[in-house]
Amino acid sequence: MIRRLYRLWPEPKLLARLWLLTAAQAVLQGLLLGLLVPILDAVVRPEPDLTAATPWLVLGAIGAVVYAVLSVIATPVGFAASGALAAQLRRGLMRHVSALPLGWFTAEHKARLARGVTADVGDSAHLAVTVAGPAITSTLLPATIVAVTFAVDSRMALLLCVIALVAFWALRRAARIAEIAEIELERASAGVAGRAIELGQAQPVLRAAGYADGTPRMLATLVDHRETYRDGMRRARRPFFVYTGVIMGGFVAVLGLAAELVLSEHVTVAAAIALLVLAARFLEPLGNLIDLIGALRAMTNKITRIEELLATPTLPVPADPVRGIGSAEVELSNVSFTYPGGQAPALREVSLRCRPGTTTALVGPSGSGKTTVTRLIARFFDVDTGYVRVGGVDVRDLDQGALLDEIAIVFQDVYLFDDTIENNLRLAHPSASRNELDEAAAAARLDEVIERLPNGWDTRVGEAGAQLSGGERQRVAIARAILKRARIVLVDEASSALDPENEAAITQAIANLGDDPGRTVIVIAHRPATLAAADHVVSLDEGRVAEIGTPSELLRTGGAFARMSRQYEQARHWRIAGHAKGHLS
Repeated sequence: MIRRLYRLWPEPKLLARLWLLTAAQAVLQGLLLGLLVPILDAVVRPEPDLTAATPWLVLGAIGAVVYAVLSVIATPVGFAASGALAAQLRRGLMRHVSALPLGWFTAEHKARLARGVTADVGDSAHLAVTVAGPAITSTLLPATIVAVTFAVDSRMALLLCVIALVAFWALRRAARIAEIAEIELERASAGVAGRAIELGQAQPVLRAAGYADGTPRMLATLVDHRETYRDGMRRARRPFFVYTGVIMGGFVAVLGLAAELVLSEHVTVAAAIALLVLAARFLEPLGNLIDLIGALRAMTNKITRIEELLATPTLPVPADPVRGIGSAEVELSNVSFTYPGGQAPALREVSLRCRPGTTTALVGPSGSGKTTVTRLIARFFDVDTGYVRVGGVDVRDLDQGALLDEIAIVFQDVYLFDDTIENNLRLAHPSASRNELDEAAAAARLDEVIERLPNGWDTRVGEAGAQLSGGERQRVAIARAILKRARIVLVDEASSALDPENEAAITQAIANLGDDPGRTVIVIAHRPATLAAADHVVSLDEGRVAEIGTPSELLRTGGAFARMSRQYEQARHWRIAGHAKGHLS
């Protein structure tokens, strides 16, 4: 565990310094206890010889001062280590995460990352100081005492070794049970945390349904957590008592051997007293290990989860990455791709080309591969076969930062930070002037929203943009894409499920995106207004390209695009049938 901790931290010098201080204290304490032998031998006799005891007493006093100095040094180092180690590891985790494929960030993985960066890192750093230190002491102090005891009486030293071996066997058994119990309790705790978040987020729905104090699922999760904890405690009792019995039995054996040595006159009374003191200090830290084992196993499991995050493979980085592109042309050639863990390919031999100054609409039923195309262009994942080129360069040969600098993405579910509208836009261009902000807002039809808000640009949008409607969040996202001046803009279902006013505004905003002759716009859409503004339409079905052409061409062919357009037009004229007032009874 010590080695794993040392390898884990990016800068382990502070950790090594703390552990060296702890180890030095443990060894020094054992050596100071060893001074009891010559001191007692000189004092506990019919005629005490203080002259013989004086050098040992002076040496003991010097050792006690050194021990006190080490304690004074170790205490602030320990406090500093806990915070510094957490900060170092969090920075290391964030650096690693920044190089992971963007497609890795699923809901499950984001939850793992949040838990790792907060609880696992913080607890590991804290336990490395508060638990690893005592664990080192509880190991090195008995080892030092055994070495000192060999210099007094080898028989007692061998007995201590036997006790240590039996205690080690019992401790390993207890450790295995503690590890299983901690993993199961962590699972149950994660379930409670998930249900607690659900309770907070879904309060309006829960109150309307009469479950304001918790759903049956949450209550069942709490029961599961309680039962898991009880089961873990029940299983841990037996190895705990076995280990305690080993320590107590060892002390009885020490007393018996000490009595035998004195009665057989193999050792003096003074030496026997010293041996009993040494044995007591040998057994005490060993007994403390059973109390530390649960925390040690919890730390081991936390370290394992952190190591798994750090072991997640990053995107391959070319030896000499290309750091710029000549144009905004996007090309997919014979691209096939299957999601990690997926059964069927999401794309099958897809080929298409999107030239600068054009808007390409991707259409097709759910699961046809539209979103996958945009993800591969932004290199959320790497293709299985074929290639994706931006500006004539394979995205795998491009510097990832340079590629993302050229791409702006308007996601289906727009996430805004709990800040002002202005600061959410400035994420794309921190040094943008007021005129640039106003122009981007006007092009995205965001200016209409800003004008009717009481605080205008300084309006806070709330966590995830909760204070704005879905259409208003889309306008902020499009304005951010315009302000970024990216040459490639990917829009994912930006006008789906919107009211007519926002749909019209966003359709116009997407059209404004395509006004730049050097910009390539690729939009996933179903609405005729958005499709009519597109220069080209790519119809996908079951991961394959079904048809490509202009909107007018595809309407004439009578294919999938034409059928989808007719269905939408028919749906627009649907009305909910009702009865005249006079017919109601």
